[in-house]
Amino acid sequence: MGQSVSRDDFIWTLTEQPHMSRREAIVKKYPEVKTLFGVDPSLKYVVSSMVLFQIFMCWLLQDADWILILLEGYLCGGIINHAMTLAIHDISHNTAFGNKHPLKNRFFGMWANLPIAVPISISFKKYHVEHHRYLGEDGLDTDVPTTFEAEFFTTSPKKLLWLTLQPFFYAFRPLIIYKKAPTDMEILNAVIQISFDLAILHFFGLKSLIYLLFGTIISMGLHPSAGHFISEHYAFKEDQETFSYYGLWNLCTFNVGYHVEHHDFPYIPGRDLPKLRAMAPDFYENLLQHTSMMEILTEFVMNPSMGPYARLKRKPRVDQQFYGNYQLFEYVEGVGVVLIELLIPIVSYVYSGIFSVSSSYWHLPTPEVCGKCVRSQQ
Repeated sequence: MGQSVSRDDFIWTLTEQPHMSRREAIVKKYPEVKTLFGVDPSLKYVVSSMVLFQIFMCWLLQDADWILILLEGYLCGGIINHAMTLAIHDISHNTAFGNKHPLKNRFFGMWANLPIAVPISISFKKYHVEHHRYLGEDGLDTDVPTTFEAEFFTTSPKKLLWLTLQPFFYAFRPLIIYKKAPTDMEILNAVIQISFDLAILHFFGLKSLIYLLFGTIISMGLHPSAGHFISEHYAFKEDQETFSYYGLWNLCTFNVGYHVEHHDFPYIPGRDLPKLRAMAPDFYENLLQHTSMMEILTEFVMNPSMGPYARLKRKPRVDQQFYGNYQLFEYVEGVGVVLIELLIPIVSYVYSGIFSVSSSYWHLPTPEVCGKCVRSQQ
């Protein structure tokens, strides 16, 4: 049922992604753009206000009817929670506290993560680096759909279903395309998030938790906020890899619509991306741009030339790395040494206790050198 898509493969290209060369050209012609690099001082206050607002909504809706819960989840919670995912996107580029304070940015990302009800902040950071560095590269950029998605969701009704299921594809696609070992920071992110969810459940009840979860899931599917998933890199024009959206919905999405500008300069905060475009208009005016999220979603569903295959793709330049970065040890200088110094006497004490029990059972002498060994190592 419905007209089938006309594509039967991705758009394979031998050219490099355009963002690095355009970045160099812009900096050379307009060196003043470097004044935009750095921190958005308002981000931490805006994000914190949104987190607290969602907690307030949980209190407000704890005894509401289910119909109101779902309506508020779509119209209010969905917009805010999707905005929080894009705040996490901005924070992943260290725009909250700067590149000199990566650990502060990671924990602030966990704070922004709380209303979303699902732990995503650290995992998003882990894969998003590859999306920028290896844009469109097979097996490295997990933003590109799998072959199964492209071959199954080929008609308008199926594409509509695919849009509805976007949150699940974004959650599980990396586990298929690019498997990476979980890091201690991801585990910490999950522990903090689950603790928050249990607190919401305990203090406000199931309806409040459903409000948060439903808002997150629905806003990443059939929702105007989710239009940016399609607008950013799906080939509405075959020789253009990234597209920007300049409509009013940017007010709700931390300017994620300025996506060409963002890929050109990932270290410019979302708030300042319109300034970048104003400084270098000749680099952006001739590119195809979007003005309506609903038009983007409608054209994707109805146009037979659009579908999951409508993505530029490249052969990978490097191999996959199973053991990823962004572990706590890499953020805190000397933490490994400190932990070892703390663990040596603990392990020694436990070992001595075990040996004492064994010695009394087997009538063996208890060693007295453990403490000396520990002191000599210190």
